[in-house]
Amino acid sequence: MNAKRSDKIATGILYGIAGIIILILASLILYILARGLPHINWQFLTQPSKSFEPGGGIGIQLFNSFYLLLITMIISVPISLGAGIYLSEYAKKNRLTDIIRTAIEVLSSLPSVVVGLFGFLVFVIQADLGFSIISGALALTFFNLPLLTRNVEESLNAVHFTQREAGLALGLSRWETVTKIVIPEALPGILTGVILGAGRIFGEAAALIYTAGQSAPALDFTNWNPLSISSPLNIFRQAETLAVHIWKVNSEGNMPDGAQVSAGASAVLIIAVLLFNFLARFLGKRIHKKMTSA
Repeated sequence: MNAKRSDKIATGILYGIAGIIILILASLILYILARGLPHINWQFLTQPSKSFEPGGGIGIQLFNSFYLLLITMIISVPISLGAGIYLSEYAKKNRLTDIIRTAIEVLSSLPSVVVGLFGFLVFVIQADLGFSIISGALALTFFNLPLLTRNVEESLNAVHFTQREAGLALGLSRWETVTKIVIPEALPGILTGVILGAGRIFGEAAALIYTAGQSAPALDFTNWNPLSISSPLNIFRQAETLAVHIWKVNSEGNMPDGAQVSAGASAVLIIAVLLFNFLARFLGKRIHKKMTSA
């Protein structure tokens, strides 16, 4: 009787703690949305920002955020996928793999400002790429790669070993077993980790202040030549992202309606991250059903 009562008390305490955490997070999200949603409209989402006068938008910063995210994921996802497959399916348990996993754990806990300073020294100065989208993308690759690699490895390890044995028993090679059986089974977890990593990148500011820059030059959206300075696709131009813009608006104070712009941009940022999470769950389930039924 005492054991059952203790179990109920402990369970109740855990549920209470979880409820408090959820309440705090929900309150924070609702507060940001309540402050920001009234300032969001089509003009705010598409017009460029303005300094020293009201009425500016976040159009260029929003485009820069998605474009830099795309470049970063193009670089980091294939590398992390290959590293995760190697560590899960091919690497032997020895001192070298222990060192690699320890390095991944250490790198995944680095503050983003340290990654930003590293990117500034290596890519902006030494590689002479300057403040640019490619410098920011390379820095964020180092920032995101450890988490993506660990997510891929854990997703693959979660696939039961009997599925690997079944593939080998059917005459498939080890690589065919990995690509045709293990990866499709682990794909929902991998995809969820990739989308969560994308949300983390989308909301990153500290690393990009030192690499992608703090200015948003005017873009010509009729010019899609990636070598042109005014082209949106030019990866060597400066690109102030949405998160950096929020920090800049609040730190410089050169906008008469800075509080409204900051609130609206914060709400857009929260909505985008939530959409990333919902999209990850939806696509993960759909792809898993399609690939397992094929």
